[in-house]
Amino acid sequence: MDIVLEITDYYLFDRAYASLLPKGGAVHQYVEKAASLELVQKIPFLGQTIPSELSVNGTSSAVSTTFAYLSNAVSNFQNKEEVYGLPNFLPASEYIDASFLSRSNIFREVLSIFLVTAIFGWVLYFTVAYLSYLFVFDRKIFNHPRYLKNQVYLEIVQASTAIPVMVLLTAPFFIAELNGLSCLYMDINESTGGWKALLFQIPAFILFTDCGIYFIHRFLHWPSVYKRLHKPHHKWIVCTPFASHAFHPVDGWFQSIPYHIYPLLFPLHKVLYLLLFTFVNFWTVMIHDGNYMSNDPVVNGTACHTVHHLYFNYNYGQFTTLWDRIGNSYRRPDDSLFVKDTKKEEEAKLWKEQTVQMEAIRGKLEGADDDRVYIE
Repeated sequence: MDIVLEITDYYLFDRAYASLLPKGGAVHQYVEKAASLELVQKIPFLGQTIPSELSVNGTSSAVSTTFAYLSNAVSNFQNKEEVYGLPNFLPASEYIDASFLSRSNIFREVLSIFLVTAIFGWVLYFTVAYLSYLFVFDRKIFNHPRYLKNQVYLEIVQASTAIPVMVLLTAPFFIAELNGLSCLYMDINESTGGWKALLFQIPAFILFTDCGIYFIHRFLHWPSVYKRLHKPHHKWIVCTPFASHAFHPVDGWFQSIPYHIYPLLFPLHKVLYLLLFTFVNFWTVMIHDGNYMSNDPVVNGTACHTVHHLYFNYNYGQFTTLWDRIGNSYRRPDDSLFVKDTKKEEEAKLWKEQTVQMEAIRGKLEGADDDRVYIE
């Protein structure tokens, strides 16, 4: 994350923070005044009044007290060790020291990471899902009896509103990585295992995260947890690519945890981490695109994940079928999914059979009531 943040700081954020929060500006003066009054000791609880010079419009209030308290915290949460903040990959910009919030201030780090990751998440989601929708997605699914009314719109709304919340929940992992609390590294040499280590890290990352996601995903299907967190993603019984990130944000965050735990425990190259993180998002779109190119018994591809959405209690894995086979939750995709140019009458018959099986499983998991609105 320090690579991404240094690039955005150099080209964008240094100047933006210098303009909005300059050294010696009104906000900086207020923070300095708040810090000099040692409000942390003076305010044991937020309802207490504060000195008149820090009140809003001359009136002490809980709001102004809270703001003063946070202002004091801003000064105290400066990273003195400069784990991130000093120029590394790029030279120092002319604005690097122009803001009272330096690059290593944790409040700035959180805000910058949130903005970068949320925007990146939106751009990646809309770009990849839209391209998949245009060039890969099989639109015959629009005629499936379990396709929802206005489904694409609903998927987009769910995903676009969930992404920033998921990013906010994930920010502590990024902050930990940014401040040196992970096994991420940059130099490729004998001490880090050289290029051979990178080749090992790819399958290790995939296998580790596949295992973690399997157990988290299966936990999310416990009836009480499912109804509160995972059901919004299973609103889409047959999917379009836009369903890929259409989660309850806490559900999506839970399933992303293994991606962030891995670099906390095991060595991983920083650039490879960014590439793998991007690949994960591509993969997530791909397994929701309804294009069944392979019935590989090892890879948990689109067909396997379609089975999961249709029949709920099978194929929890993300990349492979390994843990589903061990956990007795693997269901082989029907051969009919791979038959091209099926006649409409045969296709309608298959979809009807799918619906009967699906409803029996859905009823046990969700109950008799179904709040989905299907196409006519």
